[in-house]
Amino acid sequence: MALIHKFIQDGEYYVIDVNSGALHVVDEIVYDLLDTNSLRKKEDLIEEFKEKYSIKNIEEVYDEIESLIKQGTLYTEDLYKEIAMKGGQSEPYIKALCLNIIQDCNLRCKYCFADEGKYHGVRKAMPIEVAKKAIDFVIKNSGPRKNIEVDLFGGEPLMAFDLIKKVVEYAKKQEKIYNKSIRFTMTTNATLLSDEVMKYLDENMGNIVLSIDGRKSVNDKVRVKVDGSGSYDRILPKIKKMVDMRDKSKQYYVRGTFTRLNTDFYEDIKHMADLGFKEISIEPVVLPPEHELSLREEDLPVIFEQYDKLYKDMLKRHKDGNEFKFYHFNIDLQGGPCVYKRIAGCGAGHEYIAVTPDGDIYPCHQFVGNKDFLMGDIYNGITNTKMVQEFKEAHIYNKPTCVKCWAKFYCSGGCQANNYNFNGDMHIPYEIGCKMQKKRIECAIALKAKTMDK
Repeated sequence: MALIHKFIQDGEYYVIDVNSGALHVVDEIVYDLLDTNSLRKKEDLIEEFKEKYSIKNIEEVYDEIESLIKQGTLYTEDLYKEIAMKGGQSEPYIKALCLNIIQDCNLRCKYCFADEGKYHGVRKAMPIEVAKKAIDFVIKNSGPRKNIEVDLFGGEPLMAFDLIKKVVEYAKKQEKIYNKSIRFTMTTNATLLSDEVMKYLDENMGNIVLSIDGRKSVNDKVRVKVDGSGSYDRILPKIKKMVDMRDKSKQYYVRGTFTRLNTDFYEDIKHMADLGFKEISIEPVVLPPEHELSLREEDLPVIFEQYDKLYKDMLKRHKDGNEFKFYHFNIDLQGGPCVYKRIAGCGAGHEYIAVTPDGDIYPCHQFVGNKDFLMGDIYNGITNTKMVQEFKEAHIYNKPTCVKCWAKFYCSGGCQANNYNFNGDMHIPYEIGCKMQKKRIECAIALKAKTMDK
């Protein structure tokens, strides 16, 4: 099915050919003459637009559009459906592991899925034996893949710092034995960062995500300590020091969450950028509609306005030579992820799994505790192979809404957990999340078009 998408960003007209990924920055007349699925007859367009444009201009532009169609950059056919239906790789090799090393936290963030720092009423750390077995499991099930990613996840992982050191030490030994390369990543609330811890993380973590929710007034309303007081003054100096240790070859993100309390979240992004951080992510909270901090349909106009403000700010900073990266605006117009990644997304449940402190295996950390999604354990392996296949087949071509959507190759059908949690079905996208995603994609495409090397 041929499909294009038109949008206007800051007075500029953009057209994307969905299937080829070709981007066109066009004049208003071109924008007007193009329809979503096909080019209408010249006579019909002349009749509709003859009061706005001269017939000569319409005819000339029409010929140019036909030329682009012949070149294969407009109204191209979808070549990926057959790939998707074949299922990508034949064997479900696991390439990434979420190691839930501790189900406990020393903060009480008001939007967190953990209740009072507990997970389903339980605080628990992963025994080293389970952690080692999980490393063995992912190596064994990674097939011919050399590169494996292990995310050290909590709660707050640094509450189990000694365990982290043992896990990394063990993994480094095993990767040499099995000719693998294991890359560790970790998200931390930064409260437990010390000079010793920071030095260790800098040397051993491929990526570090440091959590702070932006301005002090915002952060201290939601990212609170056990006693209810704010965490900003405690964590900001530590985050700055940790970031300063990372040279340009090492990844980090300063990451926050925006809720209904700060739908003006552009100010939080600006605050982080003004502090000197160059890798920033502020992501929308995902909560049940009845939660006081959840985002709702009526919040979307303000949220879209924030992304427009961010677009303008990032464009100005680029021109001034003081740019930063915003996670949700990262986009590649000239290549991007492999075809199957664009179709199937994160790979939860077949390329990516989560392991709990008890050694249970789930499709990802957001499904942990829901026994309907228990896939097996690290001792007996993945026994629910039907579920693996279900996740593997939950790609955009098995999601009716996504098949017709212009953004499908950018969002890959959205988060499976969010889809399920809001609709009871992985194949039905989380609607508010979709709308925010589309706005971010438009801003990201326009920003890339304006800033990429000519």
